Amino acid sequence: MRLRLATIDDAEAVAGIYNHEVLTSTAVSDIEPRTLEAQRAWIAERSGAHAVVVAELVDSDVAGFGSLSRYKDRPAYATTVESSVYVAANHRGRGVGAAIIDELISVARTHGFHTIIARIEASNTASIALHTQAGFEPIGTEREVGRKFGRWLNMCSLQKML
Repeated sequence: MRLRLATIDDAEAVAGIYNHEVLTSTAVSDIEPRTLEAQRAWIAERSGAHAVVVAELVDSDVAGFGSLSRYKDRPAYATTVESSVYVAANHRGRGVGAAIIDELISVARTHGFHTIIARIEASNTASIALHTQAGFEPIGTEREVGRKFGRWLNMCSLQKML
């Protein structure tokens, strides 16, 4: 497995992984799949400190991706980022998510961020465990802040100080 920064050429693979979650799980709060054009724009907007990282297998298959995004727009929050990690369903349980999280932590440190926040839907115990293993600590739960598939969603927030 090779970790690298995403390029526009990764948009189709990234959209495939993301849209699978949009349609089948509460790991993503979106309810409409992203178009290829929207995915390309999303990748293009993220460079430098707010990067997208892909995990590429030997056969050039993108097994997962992660990103660092602005936590909030106000300048006082500039040293905090929010992380997101997604692994293709057929590549879960193979260390892909852990590798992506480790790379995102490294990118965040390199760019001088102070802390990373992960917001994870509360029933996603695998993602919560993955982040906990990477040193993220639970800091709270937002109750019934989202709604998808006819049910209310709670969001757990985890934080890693860098």
